Amino acid sequence: MASKAKKSKFFRIGVEGDTTDGREIQTEWLEQMANNFNPEKYGCRLNCEHIRGLMPDGPFGAYGDVLALKTETIEIEGEKKLALMAQISPNDDLLALNKKRKKVYTSMEIDFNFAKTGECYLQGLAITDSPASLSTEMLKFAANASDNPFQYRKQKPENVFSAALEIELEFEDSTSLLDRVKSMFTASAAQQSEKDTDSNAAIIAIAGEVANLQEQFSQQGNGSGNSEKIQQLSASLKSTQSELASLTQQLEGVPNFNRRPPASGGAGEQQVTDC
Repeated sequence: MASKAKKSKFFRIGVEGDTTDGREIQTEWLEQMANNFNPEKYGCRLNCEHIRGLMPDGPFGAYGDVLALKTETIEIEGEKKLALMAQISPNDDLLALNKKRKKVYTSMEIDFNFAKTGECYLQGLAITDSPASLSTEMLKFAANASDNPFQYRKQKPENVFSAALEIELEFEDSTSLLDRVKSMFTASAAQQSEKDTDSNAAIIAIAGEVANLQEQFSQQGNGSGNSEKIQQLSASLKSTQSELASLTQQLEGVPNFNRRPPASGGAGEQQVTDC
């Protein structure tokens, strides 16, 4: 049976800086890639060293997919720069390599005129063993070479490869909030009275999640240019509130069993349980 696909947390795949042909990654390139990315329109696969193999089981097959992109301002040596963050779904081959600390860096392939739009798109993401510090020297060499050693690995001659950045694979919890809460109510009806504390904790957990979403929604609403984020928070808030209302109604219908008072004993005679 195939294992459930894992979804990584967002990690950095690109920062303003060097490319293989001497150009520097600009802020608008990163913003365009984040805004334009849509795996349903054009999927971005992970490959090894920017090589797209033909054989599915070979060393240069696919290693997963990019699910989403976003930008984030980071600080490097006291200087603020814009970074491109990616969320990926790695396959078992990439997970195995990552556990062995192999191919632990990523490098972007940027298309500057995707679908004739005149804007940038992330066309591929490579795993590699060349970190940014060493890759920078290699990129400068490639930029000055009369025959760029990377040109045959690009989907388009005008595409560029970025310096490689280390992967930090952390995975999201695939269990939903509601599933975690429901798992607290697996006891039988006869045992439910002993789970009153857990019931309260479950309701508090969902209520806390609702409060957290409300706070995020309020903070985003005070800013500008965050309409997409606000819509996402609004949808998540409505969904969580609905789950809370449903669970509360469910709990109200659970019989409230009480324990039988302890036996007081007889007048010295031995008590025997009839069972």
